[in-house]
Amino acid sequence: MKTTQKVLVVDDEPLMQDLLEETLKRQNFDVQVVDCGNAALERLDKKVYDLVITDVQLPDINGMQVLQHAKSLAEEPPGVIMITAYATVKDAVEAIKNGAYDYITKPFDIDEIEVTLNKYFAYRKLERENRFLRQELKQQDSGGLASIIGNSEAMQQVFEKIRMVAQTSSTVLISGECGTGKELVARAVHSLSDRSQHPYIALNCAAVPGTLMESELFGHERGAFTGANNAKQGKFKLADKGSILLDEISEMEANLQAKLLRVLQEREFETLGGTKSIKVDVRVMATTNRDLEEMVNEGTFREDLYYRLMVFPISLPPLRERKEDIPLLINHFVEKFSITLNKQVEAVDSAVYDVLSEYSWPGNVRELGNAIERAVITMKDGVLREENFTLIAKHIPKNGKLKQGTLANVSLRDLEKKAIFDTLKECKNNRSRAAKVLGISVRTLRNKLKEYRENGELPEGFDDDSN
Repeated sequence: MKTTQKVLVVDDEPLMQDLLEETLKRQNFDVQVVDCGNAALERLDKKVYDLVITDVQLPDINGMQVLQHAKSLAEEPPGVIMITAYATVKDAVEAIKNGAYDYITKPFDIDEIEVTLNKYFAYRKLERENRFLRQELKQQDSGGLASIIGNSEAMQQVFEKIRMVAQTSSTVLISGECGTGKELVARAVHSLSDRSQHPYIALNCAAVPGTLMESELFGHERGAFTGANNAKQGKFKLADKGSILLDEISEMEANLQAKLLRVLQEREFETLGGTKSIKVDVRVMATTNRDLEEMVNEGTFREDLYYRLMVFPISLPPLRERKEDIPLLINHFVEKFSITLNKQVEAVDSAVYDVLSEYSWPGNVRELGNAIERAVITMKDGVLREENFTLIAKHIPKNGKLKQGTLANVSLRDLEKKAIFDTLKECKNNRSRAAKVLGISVRTLRNKLKEYRENGELPEGFDDDSN
């Protein structure tokens, strides 16, 4: 059901109550009417309203006291429009000074009240947009903890680690699946540190070709290679006194891993084509969505570099392991995209929260944000409903959760085995994706499959490509 703007009318005259209620309902507002100031205060303490329309003269307390109480609320306070038959300039000035949006004198035309309502809600929408954009800019500038959304125990532990390491210059390795917000953590560490007034430089190791990576990291001299017509400073030099983030460091080629190791050990490097060592004071942070320890065992990542990076590890939990944060994230993205897409979202159907909480979110917070953006684009009447999330809903079993009592006498090992093979089938035998859905590492999944293979427990027709 669509939720409309909520308006509280406070007036002790039955005719005025009826007139305002009829006018407001005609414009599809959710209207509550009370006949005295104390009743209004009680309602305001129990329910959130978008607007209060109150007479100044009431049988108990006056409308100014209602105004003051409304403006003192901890939640986003409602706007207040004052109405009176005994208007004076002094009263009007006092009302506006105390935070009233407008002051209307009885008798008034219906058109006048409708124009005032339209102006107020347009103003309120603009005020919310401005406040949200200011918060976004502040978060982008500061990169603090406010930019990371989550109240779950798992995220509280992440926040505590960020606070602890921020006051040091230690190297930080941030691990987690794609879309969990690893770069936000890096920005938070930088912004909370003594280096926050110095540069924060990020380099995506997966996005830069190997032939250019050395120049990007350390810079080059003029003539160092074909096309090097001018000297260039590298990211490490640009980040001096500040922080550098090496995003997806697992993609860095082996020869550059050795050169990076020297920077971590000695805090110095040479530019490409140069002979002079350059000293830098840089905090190094790195992110990875792969198991670096497993890569070390496979020989694809340097063991000595791995231990240099592992000074202070921060592991971000996947969204499926902190589902209690999903409603907060939904509300955040709804507000964000209603502004950036210029489409007013008036309500989110409760079924949406249920559906999105059932999904496993292999793409994590980034995937959730994309889903909300797509839903806001396809929304038609100001309400987000389950049908706006068809790409997500189709991955959720129609029968919902398992029924109680159906797992009696089934061993945990058999349940685990069934979960693994069913997930692999759903993921078309993509082991990386299956591991993400199951919440285990690829290495653990590989070991489980090896165990099943050795025990002759692979299902008939299973594509075992590990032989």
